[in-house]
Amino acid sequence: MNVKPAEEGYILLKDIPLAEIVPFIHWSFFFMAWRMPGKYEGIEHVCECGSCKMDWLMKFPVNERAKAEEALSLIKDAKEMLRYFRENKVISINAAIGIYPAYSTGEDIIFVRDNMKVTIPMLRQQMPSTDGYCYSLADFIKSDNDFAGVFATTVQGVEEFAESFEKNDDMYNGILVKTISDRIAEATAEWLHYKVRTKYWAYAPDEKPDIEAMFKVKYRGIRPAIGYPSLPDQSIIFELDKLIDFKKIGITLTENGAMFPNASVSGLYFAHPMSKYFMIGKIDEAQLMDYASRRGKTAEEIRKWLISNL
Repeated sequence: MNVKPAEEGYILLKDIPLAEIVPFIHWSFFFMAWRMPGKYEGIEHVCECGSCKMDWLMKFPVNERAKAEEALSLIKDAKEMLRYFRENKVISINAAIGIYPAYSTGEDIIFVRDNMKVTIPMLRQQMPSTDGYCYSLADFIKSDNDFAGVFATTVQGVEEFAESFEKNDDMYNGILVKTISDRIAEATAEWLHYKVRTKYWAYAPDEKPDIEAMFKVKYRGIRPAIGYPSLPDQSIIFELDKLIDFKKIGITLTENGAMFPNASVSGLYFAHPMSKYFMIGKIDEAQLMDYASRRGKTAEEIRKWLISNL
């Protein structure tokens, strides 16, 4: 079903309030960054009173309580850092959205921004998904008269603030700043996608803000990020720049396609009701050659970007 966006074109959002983003932080990934995997459900709601902490800790087996208590200490420090961010305006959160007319031709998606066409070639799975189908992101765009989106989020001021700790050999707080900022960038992407679904594109205007449901991807549409399993070619980001204008929100790109600041996320939006996340996986030499041709590159140039898929 093709839904015309409520606000078509380029949308720039600067200095997004941190208070709006914090509820969208997925703390499980924060703990994974600290090599503390585990299920700490509800940890963000545990208050500082002793009885609340004890009630939460008692949910864990005896042999897991020490790790859970360590997680409580870490999230306490993280919340304190978030408070410092808010009160001292250490960071700024920026984002940009582009919702443009688009169509697919073969495995390519063509975006139309003003009078400019930007072609983003896609790859297709060669090992079927669990439903028996080999997916390409191009499947989720019609061959004519459709729309697709692009996005980028970034947290500015991170590196400078982290460096202020590192200069004093305070590596703990330096790492804490960076890991929290990474989560803020991802949380902003989650928040932004919700706003796109309900306000800017508005193909799901009645969706309720259920954070836990969002973490389980229980909503219509997807936002595959550049470099992730369904969009593994990091060099695609240079094509995305033509649609998102990274510099307008403070992002610069390295020659390897990395974003700076590191606490940044970018990718595509698809509204198709059947769109889903999937992993491209391994591709053969024939698809590599075809993809390189569509990218206007040599096979050797593309090979370095897709080494994990070969």
